[in-house]
Amino acid sequence: MTVEQVQNEIIEEFSLFDDWMQRYEYMIELGKSLPLIDTQYKTDQNIIKGCQSKVWVHADMVDEKVIFTADSDAIITKGIIAILIRAFSNHSPKEILEANTNFIDQIGLKEHLSPTRANGLVSMIKQLKLYALAYQTQLN
Repeated sequence: MTVEQVQNEIIEEFSLFDDWMQRYEYMIELGKSLPLIDTQYKTDQNIIKGCQSKVWVHADMVDEKVIFTADSDAIITKGIIAILIRAFSNHSPKEILEANTNFIDQIGLKEHLSPTRANGLVSMIKQLKLYALAYQTQLN
């Protein structure tokens, strides 16, 4: 499945909900199913700068695919990073770097977040793409 196909799946799932309270509840559920980061990676080095709450992200490369794990101390933020990891994990660095993030606008996420959470969202995407860039340079 391509990054775009996963993103379209996420868009479809969010379209099933009538209002944003249901979507927030769904995001919280997604956060609960997040592949948890190993405690050894819950360090200041893996904290995403620019987030209101603490978000840790770690990336590994397995068979030329980037695998992300994460955690957060806030349930909504954990749901946000879960959505991003679902969209970008298990793809090549090149696919991650070339992927657009329009699906976030299509599900209406950015407009329903506080300005600080929206900034955090941008920081999370930036960090995932930086990991992909670092792994891409290793492949070249």
